[in-house]
Amino acid sequence: MNKSIYKYMKVGIIHFMAYPETMKGEGKIGETVRKIALDDYFNAIEISWIKDSAEREKVKKILDTSHMTVAYGAQPRLLTTGLNINDINEEGRRKAVETLMEGIDEAYEMGAKGLAFLSGNYQEETKEQSYQSLVKSTKELCTYAKEKGDLTIALEVFDYDIDKKSLIGPVDLALRYAQDIVSEHDNFGLLVDLSHLPLLRETARESILPIKDYIIHAHMGNAVSADPSLEAYGDAHPRFGFPNSENDVDELVEYLQVLLEIGFLNEKNPPIISFEVKPWKDEDPDLVIANAKRVLNEAWARVQPISE
Repeated sequence: MNKSIYKYMKVGIIHFMAYPETMKGEGKIGETVRKIALDDYFNAIEISWIKDSAEREKVKKILDTSHMTVAYGAQPRLLTTGLNINDINEEGRRKAVETLMEGIDEAYEMGAKGLAFLSGNYQEETKEQSYQSLVKSTKELCTYAKEKGDLTIALEVFDYDIDKKSLIGPVDLALRYAQDIVSEHDNFGLLVDLSHLPLLRETARESILPIKDYIIHAHMGNAVSADPSLEAYGDAHPRFGFPNSENDVDELVEYLQVLLEIGFLNEKNPPIISFEVKPWKDEDPDLVIANAKRVLNEAWARVQPISE
């Protein structure tokens, strides 16, 4: 593609994955957010909860100054606490909804444009009950967000039987779910992630085309899925080109090509598309980020423009 990548997307990065020591809402959040904000390759950043109010104010000042688009990833509020948004136990479901509502409040405080979360574990014999719990919770979150402003709510599609074992899940169920929510709420959509495609055993076209009308956000990353004995197996988001992994330049080219063909990547309203990469063991986070930038540059150069 000869045209600038920034015509078609806001290039973002998920802060709490690049610097995983901050995932529980603690640690050197301000320092590492500042490091990303100083890098003009990125015009978007995804942050998560920041438990300390003084640190939150520090980060907000950095982001206000930086001219970056901000999104809020609420996944750590569920993944680090064991809460399940589709819990068929009402008390458990309510606790999950409450923490995500707190996330919505924080997202507004930080000037975020959208908030993303994920569905939880389920049992096959009570799958439909879990699905109905998820629909109920999502509608409550969309209503709550709408009352406060224009924050969009997105569910990230995860694996359903390997690592996170989330209800959503396979593309057919993702489609049913998106249709059910969007029929009542116009501030909702789906988030797709290149990292999760190998874990879902779906190609980019298989995973994206059926839900193309509902995608509002996207992630770029990698996964190891061939054998449980391999390093970084599962939903570990290793750097591109990690040993025995599934995604590198070729796979990112295909992913971006499909997103361009469906109109998700576009010049009128460029969406956020963020790296979700995580250092493996003692890897240097800044080198992992540099890796991702190089891979995207190579991939974008090979994406074919859509003929008018």
